[in-house]
Amino acid sequence: MGRKLPPFAAVRAFEGTARHMSVKAAADELCLTPSAVSHQIKALEQFLDTKLFERSGNRIKLTLTGEAYAGKLTHLLDAFLEETAAVKEAPRTLRVLSTPGFAARWLVPRLPRLEFASDIRLRVSNGAPSLDFATNDADVVIQWSDKPTPGLTVEPLMASARYPVISPELRARENVQRPEDLLRLTLFYDETDDAWPQWFAGAGLSGADLPPGPTFPNCEISTTMVEQRQGVSLAYDAMVRGTIASGRLQRLFDVTTNPISIYAIACPEARAEEARIAAFRHWLRAEAEAEGVVPERLFHAAE
Repeated sequence: MGRKLPPFAAVRAFEGTARHMSVKAAADELCLTPSAVSHQIKALEQFLDTKLFERSGNRIKLTLTGEAYAGKLTHLLDAFLEETAAVKEAPRTLRVLSTPGFAARWLVPRLPRLEFASDIRLRVSNGAPSLDFATNDADVVIQWSDKPTPGLTVEPLMASARYPVISPELRARENVQRPEDLLRLTLFYDETDDAWPQWFAGAGLSGADLPPGPTFPNCEISTTMVEQRQGVSLAYDAMVRGTIASGRLQRLFDVTTNPISIYAIACPEARAEEARIAAFRHWLRAEAEAEGVVPERLFHAAE
């Protein structure tokens, strides 16, 4: 059954008249004629089947029913006004916090394809992005781990294998032709999940003495160093496809590590289905699916 509500124009006319105790003042407020306001009040009385005003000539007085009803309506209309103003004034931006590598190598190049890209406020974290949504000033966090976290919705976003990347200039200068050639170059290592030993084992060089090289806290630093012709990094395929396509980097050899889950979407569980957050999560997953980098367990779950 639908709601049988009184005409809103009639409610406004009555409430304004009761608040001012003047038909003329209510008419001025509502940009109506006094006759129109009186007509609306009579329509409301007919709808309610009760008198709201006692009339004596040009004077009006609220009935007991009218007085009680007017007080409640004023309260409801004030609350309605406040809620409407809150919606109109609410920021339309979606605040996204991520790692530097995800922002620079993956998200930013794809943002023009997002319908509300101009409303994204992107921040990057020097370390692992904070998942404390009470303090991190974010609506959505793109984090490295997909570990379940109480109170949060955490869903794996992408998985990726790894392979060595090098700048075209360094490759030509050092005449890199075989996996063994990497052992005489500077290699960049990752603080988290470094996989050079596994890659060399896959290339048939298990137990090789790896050359010294700096260790970086995230893959974006090492990839940037490679672009500057400083050495070789073990890059995640999902993160460097665009850079390789641009010619700034080259992939070395056909050997890859086993794919691992590398990024996940996190947001407060209570807000996961808010329109903007849900739309952004859906868009991220669609972009990852289009590139074939969705984690296998998530892909099978969706089938």
